[in-house]
Amino acid sequence: MAVGSNETAPTGDARALRLQRLRHAVDASGRLHLRTAAQLLNVSEMTIRRDLASSDAPLACLGGYVVDAAFPTVGKYAIEQEIDQHAQHKLLACRRAVETVRDGDTLFIDCGSTMQSLAECLPRDLSLSVICFSMNVAERVTQRPNTQVMLLGGLYHTSSQSFSSDEALTYLRRIGINKAFISAGGVHPARGASCSNFHEVAVKQAAIASAMESVLVVDESKLGSLKPAFFADLGVFAGIVVGGPVGTDVRKQFKSFPLGIAAK
Repeated sequence: MAVGSNETAPTGDARALRLQRLRHAVDASGRLHLRTAAQLLNVSEMTIRRDLASSDAPLACLGGYVVDAAFPTVGKYAIEQEIDQHAQHKLLACRRAVETVRDGDTLFIDCGSTMQSLAECLPRDLSLSVICFSMNVAERVTQRPNTQVMLLGGLYHTSSQSFSSDEALTYLRRIGINKAFISAGGVHPARGASCSNFHEVAVKQAAIASAMESVLVVDESKLGSLKPAFFADLGVFAGIVVGGPVGTDVRKQFKSFPLGIAAK
């Protein structure tokens, strides 16, 4: 039976066959891009991610690639270590967030692994202008039809695949933005929104100041967390879109803020 014909096989058997075929492909090349793996098996990228999420999987997804589960992570970019953490919940948040996007909008899309998913979730039939400052987001939006892309340049930071410069901030402050989609490593009801990289702070703040509406997009693991680089009080956001189930205690902590929860 072809591995791509998963619908006719029991779920466990189909997963085992997919993993076996992926194992052969990774052994042959050392690593396999997630998109290539999905095409090879004729399934979605999310199916591959779910197959590899189990603790017994001999392979892992790292930085958008399928690799051996024993692949060393020391020295890898931080974003490569983050991109597959809470991937399904990030996707839920992004799908909810882009429901507000309209044809002709000018969008700012922040950096980070969640924003990569958001770029992939944008409706493909809309004509948009997108401002971004990271390579992983730019890679996605430049593949969209009818999309004008403005990539802010400057010094490249490998940890988040992003750029920073005073010139980019000046340019960003001159642009009218309909919606700014902002990511965060920590979202705390008292301490606000924060991230791990200080060079991102000025860009996030400039985008929020220029936008008619700013939306914080995170998975549920970020709620209640605090990172070293504070960039905004939660009151500046029109909404906080959260992917994944949120407990009653956490909901109470954030009751003063517009929390939109995408749990399924």
